[in-house]
Amino acid sequence: MTAIPPAHRAIEAVWRIESARVIAHVARVVRDVGLAEELAQDALLAALERWPENGVPDNPGAWLMTTARRRALDHLRRQALHARKHEQIGHELDALEARIVPDFVDGLDVAREDDIGDDLLRLVFTACHPVLSREARVAMTLRLLGGLTTAEIARAFLTPEPTIAQRIVRAKRALGAARVPFEVPGPQARAARLASVLEVIYLIFNEGYAATAGSDWMRPALCEEALRLGRTLAGLMPDESEVHGLVALMEIQASRTHARVDAQGRPVLLPDQDRGRWDPLLIRRGLHALARAQALGGALGPYALQAALAACHARAPSAAETDWAQIAALYDALARVMPSPVVELNRAVAVGMAFGPAAGLEIVDALAAGAALENYHLLPSVRGDLLSKLGRFAQARAEFERAAGMTRNARERELLLARARAARG
Repeated sequence: MTAIPPAHRAIEAVWRIESARVIAHVARVVRDVGLAEELAQDALLAALERWPENGVPDNPGAWLMTTARRRALDHLRRQALHARKHEQIGHELDALEARIVPDFVDGLDVAREDDIGDDLLRLVFTACHPVLSREARVAMTLRLLGGLTTAEIARAFLTPEPTIAQRIVRAKRALGAARVPFEVPGPQARAARLASVLEVIYLIFNEGYAATAGSDWMRPALCEEALRLGRTLAGLMPDESEVHGLVALMEIQASRTHARVDAQGRPVLLPDQDRGRWDPLLIRRGLHALARAQALGGALGPYALQAALAACHARAPSAAETDWAQIAALYDALARVMPSPVVELNRAVAVGMAFGPAAGLEIVDALAAGAALENYHLLPSVRGDLLSKLGRFAQARAEFERAAGMTRNARERELLLARARAARG
């Protein structure tokens, strides 16, 4: 296998870190996210051509930023010439350059940090615009804000690369057709738009935390990407309690990563995890973010409540010492602010642990009577667990086998079939 040149490795690392900032800044200049990405990619190609020969610049992020912006200004000049509005556009470009070239780093002009923060925030809200489908928002977010290639996104979600490429192309067209402005929405629209942003970030995290398909139980790289996006958003919107609630939830959940699989990559359920392998730094960060969300008055926000649930597990020295009554109470609160069959299923687990499996099974049977979760493999999985605790082993075995037939994740299927074999009394 051919070794990757050091300069190319450096470029890849810099691009992953800086691409969102570069694209966001250029999008402010050209007012078109798709075009901004193309111009940023031009800057990346220039780096691939020059850095191996000339060496990596002292400030590689500034180099990419300046190169991309110069491409953007050249593009606008060509547009101006084509439109035969020389004098008018010339004045506009002079004013634009004066506004976006405020200082210098290593001889390269770069934008102010506060401008970059505003640009990133605009990019977040644009990539997660509700005019796009959920799948398109995820792909756009990972592409524009995560710096992932189309191939990397396709691998992460076990989706054919052409499918991801089509989603991204269609998303750009949809943003253009809807004339979505490159801006942070006003106060009235911000809440709904922020909900979309948080949903996308959490979708990315969840796909990494419990992969829906494939041969791996987890995809930690996606968890890390979602955490990076969440932390960035918290820095950009420090007074939004639910942003801190989401970050808290992801930090605490991610703290269990190393304990969630064994040496062979097989899943390890929460009661069986070695809590000594939980990451104390991530737990501290999560608890701090949760305290911040609560201090901002967001204790009853959906993400803050889910973070509080995760915190109950993080604070328990052992599985046996978990405060399940408190967890059940938190699920009651979550069901009031975010009612859904999945929340109700999780509440059933907590009720079963706090007040006995029969109480939990009553909730699950009510869910099973409806159609909302008929294709959700965790419904028979939870029912099998409760039936097993009640000594109804034949029924439990059938439920575990049914759940195994519904999941698309190979590791989870193995786990469920093992639980079915163990349900023999």
